[in-house]
Formats: sequence, structure tokens, C-alpha cells
Amino acid sequence: MMILLMKRCSLLTVVLLLLYSLSEAQPLKNPDSFLIKNDPLPAVFLVGSFHFAYYNMDAHTVSKDKQIDVLSPQKQQEMARLVAYIAQFKPTKIVVEARNSAKLGQRYRRYKTGQAALARDEIDQIAFRLGKQFNLDTLYAGDAPAVDDEMLASADSVAFKAYLGRIFEGYDFKSEDTLSRRYMAYFNYETDLTTRLSLLDYFAYTNSTNVLIREYGAYLSGDFTLGTYRGADALALYWYDRNLRIFRNIQRITTSPSDRILVLFGRGHISLLNQLFSATPAYKYIRFNDLPKGGK
Repeated sequence: MMILLMKRCSLLTVVLLLLYSLSEAQPLKNPDSFLIKNDPLPAVFLVGSFHFAYYNMDAHTVSKDKQIDVLSPQKQQEMARLVAYIAQFKPTKIVVEARNSAKLGQRYRRYKTGQAALARDEIDQIAFRLGKQFNLDTLYAGDAPAVDDEMLASADSVAFKAYLGRIFEGYDFKSEDTLSRRYMAYFNYETDLTTRLSLLDYFAYTNSTNVLIREYGAYLSGDFTLGTYRGADALALYWYDRNLRIFRNIQRITTSPSDRILVLFGRGHISLLNQLFSATPAYKYIRFNDLPKGGK
């Protein structure tokens, strides 16, 4: 009797172990199986650019001898190839790094009606051309002020100024730590590439996934390490907040699942927007190098 009972227990154990192993063998589900159904999604295409007019208002500036003239005949030929490549996305809306919608619209209309030539700026050279090609009436100003700017402009700015002054003390993009120096060497290399590569090849390289990810890492060194949290708070207040607002502006501009939204911003912004659009299941994110290479 005891032997029979032991055999039954052993058999039950084997069955339970088998059932457990079968349950464990079930493939784990991709989050997208929950988050992305068969609903059509608006598409977004990010283009990170250097500033063609070299305003030199960013942390990394470019000396005159390193600057290229995008209005030269050679660069205009390259510009045509770059624009033709991007045109394969077939945008229905274009969002650019500008805040004044009225001024942007006025400039764009003057170009479309032949009253003004294209300026050196990347908005003119890329967005205006594509807007006219696809007969778009409006270009969208997608930039936004960061929350620290609004705090300083508020009625309580006196109190905020002292508070923000303590946070941003020493946040000057002049760090000399090892990683900051390495990033500076890389950015100098990247600047040199503008004189060696065609515009399309340069954009393909600088908008590649690995470059965008690593370039954002520059914000996580140097001034980011100020104090215990001051550097982190400063980055959140002036940079992360601004780009979250830009992302929100793009959401607000999106009105239909058939929207195809081209976003043209400085590459520092695109490195962060790349993270946000990689994360959200609300858009079909088409990366710069995903377009057919025949379009080059």
C-alpha cells in the first residue's frame, strides 16, 4: 500500500513538473502586442541638422575656417540630393525649430510666391523646399521655451531668480573632465566631416541611431555632475523640459492617423526626440536611414 502511494505521488510530481515546464516554455509577449494593434498610426520622421547659418549660439561653436557655404553651387547640388532623399517620406506636415508662427508663415509665403529667395538657414533650405514641393500651406513652429525661462519671466521672478541662480551656478559648458574633452574631440571631428562629406552622407551619419544616442550622452557629463543634484536639476529645467514641450507640440499638431510629420530641428534636440519617439507607441517612427537608398 505504501509503495503504491509513493508511486502515485511520484507520478503526480512528474505531471506537475511537466505542466510547470510547459507553462514556463510559453513565449514571453512583446509589449507591442498589448500597445500596438491594427489601428493606423501617424508617421514621424526626424531630421537633425547643424545650423547652416552658423549662429554659434550652442555650446559647440564653429570657427569661420571650418564653416561651409551651403549657397555655393556645389553645396546647392548636394542640397538638392538631400532634399530629394527626405522627400521620399512624403510629409503632410512639417515642424521646424521656430517659435514665432506668424513670422515663419510670412517668410514661407514670401518664398512660395517668389517674393524672396531661400536664405542660408536650414529651415529655408530644407523645410521651405519640401513644403512647396508638397504644396503645404503651413509650416509649424514647434520650438518651446523651457520652464526655467517662464519662471524668470513670471511675477515671482525675484524669488525664482535666486533659486535658479543657485541651481545654474557654474553650468557653463566649459567642463574639463575626461569625458567632456573626449566629446569635444568628437564634435570637432564631426565638424570636419562637413568639409569632407556630401550633405546627404553627413546627414546619414549624424542621424544614425548610434550617433544620436551617444551625442545625448554629452549632456550627462561635465556640468551634469555639479553638486549632488544641481547639474541634474539644471538639465531637467532647461533642456529636458524644453524638448518634452517640443514633443508635446508635435502631439498637438497631430490631428489624424494619416499625418506624416517631418520634424526638422538642431541635432541636439533630435537626439532627445529620438528617445521619446522610440518609446511612444502612438506613432510610427521612421528613422532617417530607413528610406530607400535609391533616393540618395
